[in-house]
Amino acid sequence: MGHYSWFTHFGLVHYDHIFGALIVFLLLFLAAKRIQSNISKPESVIPGEKFSLTNVFEILSIDFLLNLLAGIFGSKKVAKTYFPLLATSFFVILLSNILGLLPGFLPPTGNFNTTLAYALVIFFMYNYYGIKENGWKYLKHFLGPMIYLAPLMLIIEIISHIVRPLSLSLRLFWNMTGDHLVLGIFTDLTHFIIPVIFIGLGLFVSFLQAFIFTILSSIYISLSITHEH
Repeated sequence: MGHYSWFTHFGLVHYDHIFGALIVFLLLFLAAKRIQSNISKPESVIPGEKFSLTNVFEILSIDFLLNLLAGIFGSKKVAKTYFPLLATSFFVILLSNILGLLPGFLPPTGNFNTTLAYALVIFFMYNYYGIKENGWKYLKHFLGPMIYLAPLMLIIEIISHIVRPLSLSLRLFWNMTGDHLVLGIFTDLTHFIIPVIFIGLGLFVSFLQAFIFTILSSIYISLSITHEH
């Protein structure tokens, strides 16, 4: 459980995180196409009586994520601007984490290269949003409020911004590696009942880590688009 991957049969054991991420992207693409097809129907304005894939995404994305982001950004209108990036990050990381709970699969987020790639996307995007919103005045964020402290603040801010993607990636990587390792150990020790408890705990950790990554990302974006006075 801790180390086995179906990809070993194809000689791709060192690339399991890449193929795992591709599986996640494919699943999300298919889910998006299915939901798009459902909501394009006239009767989609009426909530379905049965539990469906569309309902799951509506609950998680609209009822949960969007309302949460609206509180961080101060308004739902602003939150909607950055919602596509943040919601995509949430679902990609959530499914990447959950994939590791399936026998024969390793979580893509259990590889530091994957988590660093996810974190770098957020790093480049929040700086892009900051420049887009404030122009080159965005650079004043790095100088602090007092001009005579600007050289010191510049060094501190640069270090702070460099640490952000490292913090995002390492937190996600170590938590998912540890969770998968614990599940693997207890599955090897006992094959009944006990692993179910840790699978439930793994689902909670998977959701929690995706949630934390998304919240921190939204905070970074919120700070970057703040107008300098």
